[in-house]
Amino acid sequence: QVQLVESGGGLVQAGGSLIFSCAASGRRIFSTYAMGWFRQASGKDRGFVAAITWRGGTIKYADSAKGRFTISRDNAKNTVYLQINSLKPEDTAVYYCAAAFLAAWSTGRPSDYNYWGQGTQVTVSS
Repeated sequence: QVQLVESGGGLVQAGGSLIFSCAASGRRIFSTYAMGWFRQASGKDRGFVAAITWRGGTIKYADSAKGRFTISRDNAKNTVYLQINSLKPEDTAVYYCAAAFLAAWSTGRPSDYNYWGQGTQVTVSS
């Protein structure tokens, strides 16, 4: 069992930056899971943003996330971060962190992620 608690988000102006945190707890997190970030805009499907492994820090980004999004992790704090720069109104969404088994983490498919945080809303005003 893995518990994920997110923080960050809120109302920001276009052009600004945000950083989300996702604190993970549970057994064998480092050896069993990788962490991902997803987002879901109103009326749309949940989409993959980025993912990272605890060991080695291997990273995968969605093509749409390359350039403005940065995923990172702090193993000492069991925390994964997502930073978004140059925010745009189209970044408005609920952002979720999630955990997937290492065999499936890089697919980017929400169905391959087993545990989810509660989600945090970001609204970008123009």
